[in-house]
Amino acid sequence: MQSSPFNSIRRQLLIGVGALATAPHLFAQSGSGKVVKVIVGFPAGQATDQVARFLAEKLQAITADNYIIENRPGQGGSIALGQLAHSSNNGGVMMLAHMSAIATNPHIYKSVNYDSQKDFSAVGLVGDLPFVLAVNPNLPIKNLKDLVDYAKANPTQLSNSSSGIGTVSHLALEEFKRRAGIQSLHVPYSGSVAGLTDVIAGNLTMALETASAVRPHIESGKLRVIAVGSSKRLGGVYKDTPTFIEQGYKDFTAATWIMYIYPQGTPKSEISSSYAALMKVMSNPEVDQKLTSLGCIPRTSSSVDDANQYLQKEYVYWGDIVARNNITKV
Repeated sequence: MQSSPFNSIRRQLLIGVGALATAPHLFAQSGSGKVVKVIVGFPAGQATDQVARFLAEKLQAITADNYIIENRPGQGGSIALGQLAHSSNNGGVMMLAHMSAIATNPHIYKSVNYDSQKDFSAVGLVGDLPFVLAVNPNLPIKNLKDLVDYAKANPTQLSNSSSGIGTVSHLALEEFKRRAGIQSLHVPYSGSVAGLTDVIAGNLTMALETASAVRPHIESGKLRVIAVGSSKRLGGVYKDTPTFIEQGYKDFTAATWIMYIYPQGTPKSEISSSYAALMKVMSNPEVDQKLTSLGCIPRTSSSVDDANQYLQKEYVYWGDIVARNNITKV
């Protein structure tokens, strides 16, 4: 008995359905319209959040997935990272992780709810957020030599804010003070705004914070920047400000990187797909210009493996800095 045209079409449809059932990851790779939650460990409006929201729009245009930003501030990003570590690993949750949370906080806090070396799978770097050293403009300090001379002449008068214990604004400045042989009272805050406000008011001497956070205060004349923490000079309002390296502090940089990561166990197909989409986004000149305007110097990983190796190296590097500066866990 010959097959009818209807039976032939029915067999083809069944074969097609079976093939799709055996390859569900193809939907994610081509853009399934799924929801992807992107966790950010800082409040809305801060540098990492601004970058996350901009890149979410660009990734959505490429993948057709829906990227939703969820802000979970606290403990320098560790609360958000702890949430990620215990999230579903089906590709529906990722984080634009900040260096402090993953590489320094485990060496600083006793209570972090994750293992940086075991709980995450990297996608790739997005860029660096360079820091700048700013002082109250009423002080006779215009460069690092002036600062060191002032500190030695007034050994108990210097003070500095940070955006939290274990953040770059804390650890990098401690490293600078160690190298320079000066003392300064460290006053930690939960974020950059309050600390910068106290430096502006004259309650504190200085702050090492992101270029994007300090910029409006430089433009208004409320702060004076005396060094930038990038390896090369920055543009805009910072174009005439020398780096720490230029001022005699060899190999000294103060910048934090940001990187997309997933919970450990996320399928490799999801990670590879996300890396490919990120590389396509980052190759766009418009994206390069926008990130720069947000105070982020674009930087990418050469591969997923490269990103994972970088995470491990940074964990060890910052652990050594914590140990060198005798910072006790809190």
